[in-house]
Amino acid sequence: MGRRAVYVLTVPRGCRPLYGRGLQAMALAHSTMDSVSSPAGAVLVTGGAGYVGSHTAKVLAREGYRVVVYDNLSRGHREAVRWGPLEEGELHDALRIQDVLERYKIGAVLHFAALAYVGESMQKPELYFRNNVGGTLNLLDAMRGAGVRKLVFSSTCAVYGTPQNVPIEESNPKAPESPYGESKLMVERALSWEGVCHGLQWVALRYFNAAGCDADGEIGENHSPETHLIPSLLEAALGRRPACPIFGDDYPTPDGTCIRDYVHVTDLGAAHALALQYLEEGGASTQVNLGTGHGYSVKQILTAAEKVVGRPIPIVQQPRRPGDPPKLVAAAGRAHSLLRWAPTHSSLDNILSTAWRWASRNP
Repeated sequence: MGRRAVYVLTVPRGCRPLYGRGLQAMALAHSTMDSVSSPAGAVLVTGGAGYVGSHTAKVLAREGYRVVVYDNLSRGHREAVRWGPLEEGELHDALRIQDVLERYKIGAVLHFAALAYVGESMQKPELYFRNNVGGTLNLLDAMRGAGVRKLVFSSTCAVYGTPQNVPIEESNPKAPESPYGESKLMVERALSWEGVCHGLQWVALRYFNAAGCDADGEIGENHSPETHLIPSLLEAALGRRPACPIFGDDYPTPDGTCIRDYVHVTDLGAAHALALQYLEEGGASTQVNLGTGHGYSVKQILTAAEKVVGRPIPIVQQPRRPGDPPKLVAAAGRAHSLLRWAPTHSSLDNILSTAWRWASRNP
């Protein structure tokens, strides 16, 4: 089987990795894997100093890729770049990006660099279109100039808006309800035309709620400001904020709070590596959801978090936020069938336990 296993199974060096049910069963008992393949090529990870980008860089390095991170550090963290050199630069500097691509003989790009706050995008839409869309166009210019024709794009379930059907298939209508979601959808459309006109091979990974932290404690979730539910709850548990806001308790769900599909960030990193390998094997350009296919309500997350931390967590009830759909859950079959990906780290207990270890050790 040509494809390398990704960061889910410990295999003796020199042995051929196995796929299918055997791998998935054994993966539940193992969280790391020695590289079992010959060294892969060099890859550029834009936004690799950020949350998902840094976790993916670790997975790629363990797979034998030579990782180069390109980040302006405006929202990423220098200390999160641990698996290859950091090249500081802006997405708007196409010549600088092309120089990096050529100097390191980059074979493919994994593109995470983007602004990603829905609320901020509603206040500053021009900033999001300029950075997320304009910056990606500059990256594509640089890739074309350097002859790099493979790209894995960090997209989002926000491209769907409020879904007509749940679980959400990739074919669901696209109706973003924020400039952030619209900017990601615009990039997907640009990638499609870049493929038609210039031969770009690409995969857009539309993931749902990234959560959890590296099991080894080397990197974690560190946003400023922090708006994600799980780290906000843990900050409240640690007394770093007075209380965690809960937005809305009157949704048409069993307990009145929003339901979301939470995916461990390590599983997301593995999916990006598998998407890259899919392209290396000649896979056709496409979009793929990344989710578990199961949702948890905000109140369910609160209850589970209190169990992990061992004490009540202060919350403050707030009105609904505009554009928050009642339920977002992925139909995840395409990721499994096309990429051979399964979220083996994404139990709620593991997500919360790894996030709690990181939060309690990193004030």
